Amino acid sequence: MEAYYRKHILDFKRPSGTSRGVLRQKETWFIVIENNGKTGVGECGLLAGLSIDDRPDYESKLQWTCNHIGLGFEQLWTDLLEYPSIQCGLEQAFRSLSAAQPFELYPSSFTRGEKGIPINGLIWMGDEDFMKSQIKEKIDQGFSCIKMKIGAIDFSTEIKLLTAIRKEFSATDIELRVDANGAFSPEDALSKLRRLATLDIHSIEQPIRQGQWEAMAELCSKTPLPIALDEELIGVFEPEDKKKLLQIMKPQYLIFKPSLIGGFKGVNTWIKLCEEAAVDWWVTSALESNIGLNAIAQWTYTLNNSMPQGLGTGSLYTNNISSPLQVIGENLYYKRNGNWDTEYLKLN
Repeated sequence: MEAYYRKHILDFKRPSGTSRGVLRQKETWFIVIENNGKTGVGECGLLAGLSIDDRPDYESKLQWTCNHIGLGFEQLWTDLLEYPSIQCGLEQAFRSLSAAQPFELYPSSFTRGEKGIPINGLIWMGDEDFMKSQIKEKIDQGFSCIKMKIGAIDFSTEIKLLTAIRKEFSATDIELRVDANGAFSPEDALSKLRRLATLDIHSIEQPIRQGQWEAMAELCSKTPLPIALDEELIGVFEPEDKKKLLQIMKPQYLIFKPSLIGGFKGVNTWIKLCEEAAVDWWVTSALESNIGLNAIAQWTYTLNNSMPQGLGTGSLYTNNISSPLQVIGENLYYKRNGNWDTEYLKLN
């Protein structure tokens, strides 16, 4: 068994704004395993400035992983506990290697092209006109769930945009989710949540920066609208610490980004704890290319979660890996007549 990795720089079609800055490029890594004439591929979806494994030794750890691929997935996953994006890519690659087809990791009605996965329409930050145009585009496309990133421009402008949507579409017509990416301060967060609650917002993701457990716990207990935690889960490795987070913060939702929290194996631990604590959840991709998005989408479908998932990021890039993934209306589909760009990855 042999393995190698390849770096790929994804170029955004247009600069995409978040509260942490404007994204123009996204660095990602592919890991490929070869054994007995078969090939498996996975994506290590590193997010600069956010992933806990965004560290100087990342590439050398990828090389170490390839050099020790013979240890097998379970041992390597344990050894790579502090490198969740490599864990995730490795899990995809081993699953791909054992599959009948390298890109059909979890055969289902989804991979047969029979069923789609409902997803939210994502609205990136920008000036008022840009955000308005995105909102109109998503509604025209048929999305009934829209997620808007907030926290980078003036809050009153963001409220104005959300109010405009609500004037035209009720909560039964359009489900509105907002994502602050930790932009609010603990001091002003509750007052902003109260303002948002008047607009029938479904939920807000990560209102304050992660790591402020006491402040987040207080916010979750007093919030007038559901809070969903995602960045908060980054770097929480041990099951006992995961359980402690849920017990202390008592959030209304968790959002799972497999590349940031140890792949599907890491997420499964969280799901079990959510079931015990009666906490709802959904899955979101983390700006992966179509390689990672494909694996995450196929796995997500098997979870039978009927909520709109956050899996609509495949069309962001000018140089993505061509794939059968296609968004039609508000659903992500795997089109059986689509093609994978296997030449780029040198796959059979």
